[in-house]
Amino acid sequence: MALINTAGREIQCKLVYYGIGQSGKTSNVQYIFQHTPSESRGQFLSVATEQEMTLFFDFLPLDFGMVHGFRVRFHLYTVPGQIRYERTRRAVLDGADGVVFVTDSRRDRLEENYGGLIELEANMQALGKDMAEFPVVLQWNKRDLPDALSTAVLERYLNRRSLPSFEASAIQGVGVFPTLRAICKLIMARL
Repeated sequence: MALINTAGREIQCKLVYYGIGQSGKTSNVQYIFQHTPSESRGQFLSVATEQEMTLFFDFLPLDFGMVHGFRVRFHLYTVPGQIRYERTRRAVLDGADGVVFVTDSRRDRLEENYGGLIELEANMQALGKDMAEFPVVLQWNKRDLPDALSTAVLERYLNRRSLPSFEASAIQGVGVFPTLRAICKLIMARL
């Protein structure tokens, strides 16, 4: 839930990048960090294993300027995608104001992506949030790979709620900022 400090005229929102292991969650946040002016961002904190996978979370505070006299800051988190960290994913998801579900578009990851979406919905339900009324966008990542499924197939099997969706190649920066803008707008509209 967003923290609103009326005395300090500041709103802090929590945005979580969620998805299966190695889908590109960290790549999204790293690209945002690298292409955001230093005066608009905080430090990038990351915990990774030897295989470069996120163990707990990545965190990046972004200053979005003033909205109705309030300074708005988004805190971007990623969850670990490995199966054994489901409790950690739920803990990071707690208190979120919006979610970007990052999908690995490769053909052999479709079933795993579907399971990740089901888990996201279950975790949100366990936290008392209805995914139908919560700011969520889908990102079809890794569109640059030759074995990427068509967006029509991804939409058919993974977007049963008709959520906003964006094609991306996070490593190249394609679709990263459009995804971020869309989820931030949804979060602000909900506030």
